[in-house]
Amino acid sequence: MSFVTASEFSPGDKFDVCVIGSGAGGAVVSSLLANAGFKVLILEEGGHHTKAEFKMREDIAFPMLYQEAGTRATKDLGVAILQGRAVGGTTVVNWTTSFRTPAHVLEHWKTVHGIGGFSQKDLDPHWDAVEERLNIKQIGLDETNRNNRTLYDGCKALGLQVDTTRRNTRNCFKSGYCGMGCPVDAKQSMLVTYLPDAVGKGATIVSRCRVDKLIVTGGRVTGAECTALGDDGWHASGKTFSVQADRFVVAAGAINTPAILMRSGLGGGMVGKRTFLHPVVGTAGRFKDPVEPFYGAPQSVASHAFADRGDKVGYFMEAAPLHPMIASLATGGFGPAHRAQMAQLANLSAHLALAIDGFHPSEEGGTVELRASGAALLDYVLPPRIWEAMRDALRTLVKIDLAAGALEVATGHDPAITFTSEKDLKKLDDAPMEVNRIAVFSAHVMGGCKMGDDPAHSVVRSSDLRHHTLENLHVVDGSVFPTSLGVNPQESIYGLAHLMATRFASDWKH
Repeated sequence: MSFVTASEFSPGDKFDVCVIGSGAGGAVVSSLLANAGFKVLILEEGGHHTKAEFKMREDIAFPMLYQEAGTRATKDLGVAILQGRAVGGTTVVNWTTSFRTPAHVLEHWKTVHGIGGFSQKDLDPHWDAVEERLNIKQIGLDETNRNNRTLYDGCKALGLQVDTTRRNTRNCFKSGYCGMGCPVDAKQSMLVTYLPDAVGKGATIVSRCRVDKLIVTGGRVTGAECTALGDDGWHASGKTFSVQADRFVVAAGAINTPAILMRSGLGGGMVGKRTFLHPVVGTAGRFKDPVEPFYGAPQSVASHAFADRGDKVGYFMEAAPLHPMIASLATGGFGPAHRAQMAQLANLSAHLALAIDGFHPSEEGGTVELRASGAALLDYVLPPRIWEAMRDALRTLVKIDLAAGALEVATGHDPAITFTSEKDLKKLDDAPMEVNRIAVFSAHVMGGCKMGDDPAHSVVRSSDLRHHTLENLHVVDGSVFPTSLGVNPQESIYGLAHLMATRFASDWKH
């Protein structure tokens, strides 16, 4: 079997398993099931793009590789959301940071949400297998670029916990353009690992295939109605078709997975609810000597010094690459003021703080809705507790930047607030922390199809992620998480998918 576009695809016979989505969840499930002898079909809305197309240019990469061409945002436009849309999903464009789910998060899910079968002991062998396949290893401090090193040095100067990250790369050139697709296939994304593995075992991957809805008959999903997208990857080509399978696995990612269920008449209850983002704010530190934040391993240092703040919302800190387009969007002001800041790009560092949402009873996250067109829309209103965390995080980031030697530090406010010493931190006391007065981003979307054993408070069972009322429908992606994670989500999804696929292969054989 092979990679084909929806325009080329002829459905033919019924498949054993149809997997919707080819990212971290869908790819791992597909590979393991194909290896176990199941006839697997993978449907992906994005295009199949390879390293020859990754030109390291934002104007090419964002329309080609991101949801809504990189313009996805919350309903109030307060949070920009970066998610991948391609064969391989977000793993094609993420920055390679790999963390296992923290043990205290798994314990919280067990004690607060009643979820069993997901202990660290349950998941460790599956993470081990994934890490071997994807070459996930911690990098040395000497492998970090200066952008990340300033975060490390600033934390060390202040006595804060900090360490290098683990990355899923092999023979990395450290170009710094991970967010635009790896031009040398060093990033061990699903595009170059588990998906080729699946195809090698007989799976078929259909790209530019939009799943409009699932067909439900008598308590089972009997098919999926699809639209083939044209060469531009966005507009319908005019071809529609249906596919049949014995079992369906939805792995389209938080936001898109709930939307598929709702378009299929499977909304209501908890579908689309409790969607979390790790809302992100950041600072830009200006240094005397060049930092060149657009080169080198983009995210190789992290600090969880403030992940646990007691009853307050915690946050963790990382670095981010700064390429011209993203930098211009994150830089406040207009005209000469904006131009002057952009002229300093080579001397800027970019450090982020990610709020850990969903652990307090009052934090219910956002809700996925459908636009009139049927497209997904996330209504996510930042509550006061998270605004407080982000204000505190900005104070911490400013201190870190100054301790690392920054001449000046600016926040993402519009207009920007600048700091040249810790005496200036009082400016943050009255700084506007509200929608569209400060740039807020997210590349981590979790929840929307919560797992659990009580159908009144969840969408899928925790034991096998099977839909509570449909015997052959499973959801295997980040949408099943009952809270956010407090770490970058890709490896959590890999481990979850590997565990589930192992169970599926065993159970479905019988």
